[in-house]
Amino acid sequence: MRHLFPHLLAALLALAGAVHAQDGLLKLETADDSRGWDAVGKLVLGKKGFCTGALIGPQLVLTAAHCLYDKTTGVQLRPEEIEFQAGFRNGRAVAYRRVSRAVAHPDYRFTAEDKLDRVTDDLALLELSQPIRLPSLSPFETGAAPVEGDPVGVVSYAQYREEAPSIQEACKVLAGRRNALILTCSVDFGSSGAPVFTIRDGVAKVVSVISAKAEVDGRKVALAVPVAEPLAALRTALEDSKAGSAVGAKSVSVLSGGTGAGAKFVKP
Repeated sequence: MRHLFPHLLAALLALAGAVHAQDGLLKLETADDSRGWDAVGKLVLGKKGFCTGALIGPQLVLTAAHCLYDKTTGVQLRPEEIEFQAGFRNGRAVAYRRVSRAVAHPDYRFTAEDKLDRVTDDLALLELSQPIRLPSLSPFETGAAPVEGDPVGVVSYAQYREEAPSIQEACKVLAGRRNALILTCSVDFGSSGAPVFTIRDGVAKVVSVISAKAEVDGRKVALAVPVAEPLAALRTALEDSKAGSAVGAKSVSVLSGGTGAGAKFVKP
């Protein structure tokens, strides 16, 4: 697992010459625009900012593990400090729920010395204080990881577009391994935890979660974590936490972008 990212980095650098900016973002500002996407929501992290999350069950939200940590102190946020705002747009959400329990993937290490390793297993599962059961809001199914060349879409909130989600349907998988994907999708701060979708026969399934944005020679790409395999471990961790297994907060260092002429990775 820890040898994954050097190979991904090599693939990224090899592909850098072929990467082109593909923003193609459509803001979902109205009820009509957002129809079918309201299970994507803004995760408000106390007074520490926000991430994006997706409902994959009436009471379960999938997001990125690093969203659970205060980036300046390294302390894991208390679940009750986090609020999921389903379908939030223009000051109102379809549903508001506090988080009662939050677990990161058991293999995730916020304190990993290698910045690239911090993307590995960057997944978290949140249990809401109450289920969301609305006719207009259906949780997403999850699906198998896409492979190189597959088209994917992303729905996310981000810096400068935090008042409504935006969808990008025109991105694709540049390269991938079992634990990580490189995407042409446009992400920014706040996009962490955003669901990556494949859409087949009109059905959108969450296949990955945005972990970080990357730059190579000024060209923007996104790093994402496939969910198919890690999801079982996340569900087990959540059940274990209910049984009294504590997830301890860890002291961490601040993550910053890389330097020099190589790739620069930052948590969006």
